[in-house]
Amino acid sequence: MVAKTEVNSNSADTLKLIAAGALVLVGLVGFYFFGEQSLLLRVIALLIIAGLAVSIVYQTDLGKRTVEFFRDARTEVRKVVWPSRTETTQTTATVFVIVLIVGIFLWLLDMFLAFLFRLITGIS
Repeated sequence: MVAKTEVNSNSADTLKLIAAGALVLVGLVGFYFFGEQSLLLRVIALLIIAGLAVSIVYQTDLGKRTVEFFRDARTEVRKVVWPSRTETTQTTATVFVIVLIVGIFLWLLDMFLAFLFRLITGIS
């Protein structure tokens, strides 16, 4: 069953998102506008601006839901039972063997069809 989520969009969140986007845009324009300045200073300034933009986005409902999503995803990844080295090696070897068998089968099928095509058309 698919659950329909209700998105509550309030104008303050929209303004914050627009402000964060504008801040990033200003940072990028400034990065290239001050091209004659030290690259290190421009990168540091761009990182500071990006950090400010991220902090603004985090204050919105969308930002908080995004952070919560990544926390939940990390929790789910921790629950995964990862295969052992032996299982991984055996599975990889099985895949290689099956690919080899299918490749040989398709090669033989191609040769057979080419033979039939030459036989029917008379092209040698």
